[in-house]
Amino acid sequence: MRCSPAMSPISGTELCTATSWPLVWPPAGCSCALRSLRELVPHAAAIAILANPNNANTPGALAESEEASRSLGQQIEIVKASTEPDIEVAFASLSRRGAEALVVSADQFYLTRSAYLVGLAAQYAIPTIYEFRAFVDAGGLASYGPDINDCDRQHGIYTGKVLAGAHPSDLPIFQPTRFELVINLKTATALGLKVPPVLLARADEVIE
Repeated sequence: MRCSPAMSPISGTELCTATSWPLVWPPAGCSCALRSLRELVPHAAAIAILANPNNANTPGALAESEEASRSLGQQIEIVKASTEPDIEVAFASLSRRGAEALVVSADQFYLTRSAYLVGLAAQYAIPTIYEFRAFVDAGGLASYGPDINDCDRQHGIYTGKVLAGAHPSDLPIFQPTRFELVINLKTATALGLKVPPVLLARADEVIE
């Protein structure tokens, strides 16, 4: 069954700053990524979640993930990082924490360092799922999050309304309704993972 993040009110969410338009990134996206990763690595004793403490969306995303972990009976470990040295320390601590897989939460700072994070995941041989497909395009294992192409289309519609004279404050906040699961089979093979057929069938795109 596909996980569909519920939209939250504006409080507790983060407006997208990458495009400077009112996009609400769903906090539940992190918990949906967690559920997908558990299917990829079903026997992981613990799954870590990397989150940026400076991101206003982090408390909501972690609360959703903790609720999902309880329903799944899955132990999670929260690791926080807001700088590249912090990220390096976080990855180095995963083994000590008993984490056998990792969720990288949605964060603009992380997104701008996608190659760096994907490289660390490969270096530490840790199965990792992200909320932006850009990480998978960079060689990451998998992603689950809003369909960026659909977001771009909505951005175009929004921009058109502003150019036609609408005031931005009068326009509704855009909340993504389309989500995609992308899996990189080459990376899965390198990690020694066998992707369940049911997950492959559910994926919106499989990179071979």
